[in-house]
Amino acid sequence: MGAVAAMLHDEGYTVTGSDESVYPPMSTFLAEKGISIQSGYRPENLPTEDVILVVGNTIKRGNPELEAALEAKRFYLSLPETLKTYFLRKTHNLVVTGTHGKTTTTSLLAWIFEHAGKKPSYLIGGLPKNLPQGCTKQAGPYWILEGDEYDTAFFDKRSKFLHYLPELVIINNLEFDHADIFDNLAAIQKSFSHLVRIVPRNGMVLVNADDANALAVVKESPAPILEVGFSENAAVRIHDVRVQGETQTFRLFDTEFTLPMSGTFNVRNAAMAIAAAHFYQIPLPEIVKAVAAFQGVKRRQEIRGEVRGVTVIDDFGHHPTAMRETLQGLRHRFPNRRLWALFEPRSNTTRRAVFQKDLPSALALADGVFVAQVAALEQIPVHERLHPEQVVADINTAGVPAYYEPDADAIVTKLNPLLKPSDVVIVFSNGGFGGIHQKLLAMK
Repeated sequence: MGAVAAMLHDEGYTVTGSDESVYPPMSTFLAEKGISIQSGYRPENLPTEDVILVVGNTIKRGNPELEAALEAKRFYLSLPETLKTYFLRKTHNLVVTGTHGKTTTTSLLAWIFEHAGKKPSYLIGGLPKNLPQGCTKQAGPYWILEGDEYDTAFFDKRSKFLHYLPELVIINNLEFDHADIFDNLAAIQKSFSHLVRIVPRNGMVLVNADDANALAVVKESPAPILEVGFSENAAVRIHDVRVQGETQTFRLFDTEFTLPMSGTFNVRNAAMAIAAAHFYQIPLPEIVKAVAAFQGVKRRQEIRGEVRGVTVIDDFGHHPTAMRETLQGLRHRFPNRRLWALFEPRSNTTRRAVFQKDLPSALALADGVFVAQVAALEQIPVHERLHPEQVVADINTAGVPAYYEPDADAIVTKLNPLLKPSDVVIVFSNGGFGGIHQKLLAMK
C-alpha cells in the first residue's frame, strides 16, 4: 500500500491515508514524500471530495472509516484492482510469487531490467536499495510485480496475484503459511494453480525445480514451464556455488555470476530473476553486471549498525524456513562469530501454534535466542495461540540458551551483559518490534 501510494503521488495524484501504526522504514519514506498518513481510523479522515478509496486487505468490517464509506456509497477498490484497472491492462507483466524470497527476487529482476535500460515499472513489497522506491511507473512496456498469495480485500478473498494479468510467473517455493486465510497447504496450492491457469500460451512459468510442492501446481499449465534449480532434472541448472566472504559465485546458462548476498536460498532467488530476464532477451553480460551491483532490500539481512563490536542485523523473516535459511547464510557470512537470534511472533501464522514444533529447530541454529511475547495476543483464540515459553524450553533442551521476555526493553536489558565483541545479533520481525534495533544500537 505504501509503495503504491508513493507511485501515485509521483504520478501527480493527491494521496492521503490512514493506518493503525506506521513504523520505519515505510513511515519515514512516506513522510519524505510529503504523503500525509493519519494514525488511527476515523470517519473524518475520509476526503470529502469524490475520490477513489483504495482499501487495504487488513481492513475488516467494523473499521470506522470503512463503515462510513459503505454507508455513504463511496467508490472503493482493492489495491490489486486499482493496479489492474489503471496500469496493467496493456503491459507485459512479470509476477514473482512463492512463500519465501518474493521481495528479493522482484527487486533483483526489476534492477536487471533497469540496469539494462528497459525502464520497467515495478511493485515491490519492500524498499529495494538499488531503486528509489518500491513502486514506480516508467515509460517501458514492462511491469515487474511481487505477487502475494494473501487475500485481496474484505470483499474479495482471492489471492492478490490473480489480478495482475501475468505474462510470466515465477514460483519460488511453496509452504504452508497465512493460517488465518488458508486451511492447509492444499488450499494454497489451489490458489497457485489458478494463477498458472491465467498465464497466456505465449507466456512462461518459471518454477523451483527442487520444490515438489511448487512443481505440483504447474503440471497442467497452458503456458511453457521452465524448471530452475539445483536438481539434475532442472532445465536451467545452478552449478558451482562458492562462498567468498559476503558474496557468492555460481554458474547459470554457462555463465558465472557474482551475487553480493549470503545464503543458498538467495542464489536460487537470483537464478529465477536471471532466467526471467534471459527469457526477455536481456544479454547475459548485462545481467552479470546487474547482479554483481545488486545491493539487496531494506530489512532483508540489513546491517543496521555496530555497537561495542556487536553487529546488529534486521531481517523481515517470520516463517521457520526463512529464518533457518537466513541463519545458515549468516554462518557463512560471519564465520567464527557468535550469533544471537531475536524473534517477535507477529505474523498471522507465527502468532498461532501452527509452527510450535518448527520454530525451535529453526531458531536453535543460533548460539543464543530471545523470543518476545506474541503480538496482539487478544486477537487469537486461546486454543490457537503459539506458546513462546514452550518454544524457548525446546530450544534450551536442544542445548542452546534461550530466553522468553515480554518486550524489546526487557530483551535488550537481558541481552546487553551477555554480549561480547564480535557477536552478531539478528532481529526477526515483520513489524517494528518496539524499536529494538535502535535500542540495541544505543546500548552502553
